Amino acid sequence: MTDEEARGTSGGAAGTSGPNHGLSARALTALLLSAIFLFGLVRIAANVYSYIADREGAGLATSPVIAWMLEGSSLIAWAVMMIPCWFAVQRIRPPRVPLPATVAIHALLAIPISLGHIALMVAFRTMLWWMMGIDYHFTAPDGSPILYEFRKDLSAYVELVFILFLVQWLVARYAAPPAIAPERRTLAVGDGSVTHHLPVDEIEHVAAAGNYVEIAWRGERLLHRATLSAVEADLGAGFARIHRSRLVRRAAVRRVVTHKSGDFDVEMESGATLRGSRRYRGNVEG
Repeated sequence: MTDEEARGTSGGAAGTSGPNHGLSARALTALLLSAIFLFGLVRIAANVYSYIADREGAGLATSPVIAWMLEGSSLIAWAVMMIPCWFAVQRIRPPRVPLPATVAIHALLAIPISLGHIALMVAFRTMLWWMMGIDYHFTAPDGSPILYEFRKDLSAYVELVFILFLVQWLVARYAAPPAIAPERRTLAVGDGSVTHHLPVDEIEHVAAAGNYVEIAWRGERLLHRATLSAVEADLGAGFARIHRSRLVRRAAVRRVVTHKSGDFDVEMESGATLRGSRRYRGNVEG
């Protein structure tokens, strides 16, 4: 779910801006879904001990391990089915879909979701029982196991839909907006019928060459019809003039060696050494 999609469906001014609590949408979603899973563990623990108590009250022996496997396999199956449920809630909910249509569609979706849950649950139990050296039999008290499980799954699906809707609303309202990377500045350099857009932070140095300038970029030398002064204005403060006919990118300068005459050499990160005039020495020192 993108941040824009979530905010577009949450409604109201708060739904489109909301306070920034610092967590990204992904982190907040993971936190809330983890809380739901922990809540599910608490519920199955209660179900396990109720199941054991009911069996013992009826004079029937049961194994706590079997009880935990019965409930745990159902929880894991629901955890898997939460994936299609998440996307269903994301796309089928008010105001994106009118409320009556939303209710009708989710009522129909409950059938395949329940069948998927039952299939996974039975598969998990069959595997676990096989690992214990016994056979698993899919049965129910009323003789119709699929109908028996569907009645339980229907209420679980309704509950899950509301919970996932709430999670998505909370993420849309409270998650920090994604960081937007600053746009890289580029210099448009014509090369015949082709115009190259060179990232400014990849240009190492620029030298005047008659009616052109020669641009050092990624080990290449590109000729660009412009004056050095015009290019200097386009490149901005990240570049310094070291000679009346030469510019260097400040961040690409490794060291500056000053001679007795006051002139100096600039060693660039590519290994190139460029001569600078003493008139411009202050541009790269200090």
